[in-house]
Parts: sequence; C-alpha cells; structure tokens
Amino acid sequence: MNLFYATNIRSPHFILNAEESKHIIKVLRMKINDSIFFTDGLGNLYNCTIENDNLKGCKIKVNKIEKGKDKRNFKIHMAVAPTKNINRYEWFLEKVTELGVDNITPVICNHSERKILKTARLKKVIIAALKQSLKTFLPALNEPLSFNNFIKQTFNGQKFIAYIHPEINQELINTAIPNKNTLILIGPEGGFSPDEVKKAMDYGFKPVKLGHSRLRTETAAIAACHTIHDINLLNNN
Repeated sequence: MNLFYATNIRSPHFILNAEESKHIIKVLRMKINDSIFFTDGLGNLYNCTIENDNLKGCKIKVNKIEKGKDKRNFKIHMAVAPTKNINRYEWFLEKVTELGVDNITPVICNHSERKILKTARLKKVIIAALKQSLKTFLPALNEPLSFNNFIKQTFNGQKFIAYIHPEINQELINTAIPNKNTLILIGPEGGFSPDEVKKAMDYGFKPVKLGHSRLRTETAAIAACHTIHDINLLNNN
C-alpha cells in the first residue's frame, strides 16, 4: 500500500496539485480507476480512486474515510537542538516520525553550533517519513526557539531534560509515567551548560539519563522517543 498526503482533501472529489499529480501518474504510472490512499495528517485515512490522469491536477474520488491506527492517548514533544550536520537532524526527524511523535521544536542552546534552520525543507522530510511509515498524524514542526524562551512555555504533562552528569542517576525508562503527555529536551553536540540545566529544573524539567552510553544528539532523541513508546506499550499490554 502506498500512502499519499494532501491538505485539500474533500469528499466526494478533490483535485491534486501538479507536483503530486505528475508523481502519481507519470512516475508511479498509476491509471484511471486505480485505488489510491491519502491522509490529511489529521488522523484520517481516505480510500480513493483516480478519476482522471491530468498531470496538472488529477481528480480523485473519495470512496471511504476511516480513522488511522496510529492514534495514542498521550502526546510526545521532542525539543532537540539542531545538529551541526543537517543530515543528522533530518535523520532524527525521519525516525521519530516513523516511531510516532506529535510536536518537534528545534531549540537553540548555548553550545549550539547551528543556529539557523530552513524548516520548509525539514517539513518535507517529515511528510516523506509520514507516507513511508503509513502514519495518519503529521507531527508539527515548530519554528526554532532559544532555550530560555522554550523552557518558559506551558506544557501539560511531564518534562525531562537529558543530561550526562555523575550526580544524575535517574533513567528516563524508570522515571517517565505511562499514558501521560511527555516533553523531552535533548541538547547539542556540546551538551547543555550547567546553567541551562539549572534553569530547566527551575521550570519543572527533571534531569534524566538515557542509559550508560554517551549518545549523539540525534541518537539520544530517537532513543528517548523510543523509550516513551516502550513504556506505554509495556503498560498497555
């Protein structure tokens, strides 16, 4: 099953944009009356049929609308400092989208080597991962925020900051509460400064470890996201 993403889905008919139409008809060689599946990124799965093969805007008929199977009773917000190598950040975005995440915020920290991101390109990476993994909920990619501004934001749930320090003994897997909205802060290659950790704790973040290894930023973010899913999976089985 191939899954496509569109924001203008209407029942019983809608028109695809030229880029997606060309991809479906010319590249994938799909034809009139072929079945095709779409999501709007809002948790809906549309079972459709191609009605014409216009490369500038092919017409799609909606046959059936179902709810996707990736709905959860908790939300995950990953706040991750941009990596110096943007390819590593794109890899992180791809993998957490496949696992399941609701919000992603690039956070600019004291030790951040990359302070500017082109979010338009990153959103395309997320959409591609959404389609590949057959998800129906599109994660929100927020505009970059400074560390100080981000930690002041209100969040309804548990908040963690991943930090390597001899005095930090609590691990995320043993600390996070299942079935609860979770926000996780992951620092840049140079790590969080002690002052940043203190400020985060003042705003209700709990410092945690992600195991015994020192992980790269993107690896730590994926490990943290996977850990939250594991905690909830084990609790609900």
